[in-house]
Amino acid sequence: MNAPFPPHRPGAARTALFETVTAVGDEAVALLAGCRGDTSIPGSEWTVAEAAAHLAMANELMAALAAGEERPYGDGTPGSLAAANAAALAERPERDPAVLAAQIARQARQFTAAAAPRTGTDPVATPLGEMDLDTLGAYLLTHMLAHLYDIALALHRPHPLDRRRVGLTMPFLRTAMPRVVDARTAAGHSACYHLRVRALEDFAVTFTDGTAVVSRKPPRRPDCTILTEPVAFFLIALGRHSATDALLRGKVLAWGRRPWLAPAFARLFTAP
Repeated sequence: MNAPFPPHRPGAARTALFETVTAVGDEAVALLAGCRGDTSIPGSEWTVAEAAAHLAMANELMAALAAGEERPYGDGTPGSLAAANAAALAERPERDPAVLAAQIARQARQFTAAAAPRTGTDPVATPLGEMDLDTLGAYLLTHMLAHLYDIALALHRPHPLDRRRVGLTMPFLRTAMPRVVDARTAAGHSACYHLRVRALEDFAVTFTDGTAVVSRKPPRRPDCTILTEPVAFFLIALGRHSATDALLRGKVLAWGRRPWLAPAFARLFTAP
């Protein structure tokens, strides 16, 4: 049996996570400065102001969870989370990008202030089910990076993604994968994938009749090994880029007994 991923512990990695959460929150202020809130986000129904409002709300929710509060938010399914997002936006009419950016930054700092005194392995109930506190921090970082990337794309401004930051999101992405399997596309699917993200820790995703298990090492000979750049992996995992496009551009390589499985791998999941 594969050994589990090592638990999060106080130290340099935890400090880096909290410092990055704070830094990315602060960067939202510069990113949103002087922009038009009604600018449409490509591929989304939201405007820049609506995405910023969603981020401010989500950061406040996760700061409350880190402080030990119970905040029900959907049931973990994509449909319920979308409905909860829509309801939360309707209840929060603020759409001034500068005001929202300040809220995003403030709530990111409140998260780290609430989480720092607690043990990283403390269990927390989140919108995607129970996870430990430090994985919640990686969830918060993932969520900010994804939406700030969208905002940056819409405003034609530099995005906040880089290899180091993607590395800090990996504990959440690995935790979330089995929870966001698309039951329709994964139905009956069985295959072992070895995921190799350059300069980051390898891991495996094994499907058995549509159910996914994530492990540190492949439990058997992989059917498909996928090698990708960290930022490309993040954008594909969060539904911002297609795996097929990344393969054609050389950002993703695949080999093994069934390498043709690679382009469809991301479609086995619904992006959180």
